[in-house]
Amino acid sequence: VDEEARSRGTSVYLVDRTVPMLPEKLCNKVCSLRPNEEKLTFSAVFELTPLGRIVGQWFGKTVIYSDYRFAYEDAQKIIDAPDAAHEEVPADIKDAVLTLHGLASKLRKKRFAAGAISFDRPEMKVEVDEKGRPINVYQKVTKEANWLIEEFMLLANRTVAESVGKVPKNQKAKVIPYRIHDTPDPSKLMKLGEFVSKFGYKIKTQGTKGEISKNLNKLLSDVHGKAEQNVIEMVTLRAMMKAKYSIHNIGHYGLAFQYYTHFTSPIRRYPDLLVHRLLTKYATGGRSVNPLKYEELCEQCSEAEQTAALAERASIKYKQVEFMK
Repeated sequence: VDEEARSRGTSVYLVDRTVPMLPEKLCNKVCSLRPNEEKLTFSAVFELTPLGRIVGQWFGKTVIYSDYRFAYEDAQKIIDAPDAAHEEVPADIKDAVLTLHGLASKLRKKRFAAGAISFDRPEMKVEVDEKGRPINVYQKVTKEANWLIEEFMLLANRTVAESVGKVPKNQKAKVIPYRIHDTPDPSKLMKLGEFVSKFGYKIKTQGTKGEISKNLNKLLSDVHGKAEQNVIEMVTLRAMMKAKYSIHNIGHYGLAFQYYTHFTSPIRRYPDLLVHRLLTKYATGGRSVNPLKYEELCEQCSEAEQTAALAERASIKYKQVEFMK
């Protein structure tokens, strides 16, 4: 099972089906956090102040018993109308959603203040009937409920990476797969600058990491709602480097994090599974693993991710054409 999962590298989400990384019995039943069932988990537990500052954190093997399972739309209804009744949702769970939403908003604000780049492009979705024929094409816009989950995933991923990678100066960090994202290519930035100037916008193509990211955020904010928004966002995105996996940490430019990994999706991404195993090994005093072997695994996972992304995009385009036809 593990060899097959490694060769797949990731689950692939096509329009009419999912090709899972792990057998369906594991990913949809045994390992899925279904409500009112005890599940074996690896948790990142945080204690936060009302302003979103971490005052305590702990990682370890746990058993979780989920009380409730939300669709994003259901959680969004609570965020949109906090004072409404929402009879179907227990009061304490409604309060928890609102508390988490407040904290996530503060974490998100901090992240952008630190230089994270705001690429929030709507996704194209295709609805199909039971025979796989497209019946509707629409744009899925991310809202606060999506951001709530995103911020806490980012928090877990970042602190897990820090727990292994951040060591005193005279010590060597143990090996772990990082999720890295390099600074934009200067020549691509120059081309982007020339392109947006035709629309009357200016961007800084030189300067510190922070200055460039602030500038890019200003551009994305300025074009919001304008006729040229889509094309400028697309061209800006193409000027960015691709994020990938590596044991050599250079930080994550787009998120403005010095340490970042993938820990939150071990059912559908192989790097997360590797991170879980290494955290378990290191927590019990295990020695660092072979760097060459793990860099090779990182490269395999990065390639599999690219293949999956191309397949997902091709699947959407194919169904869009079928829908138009």
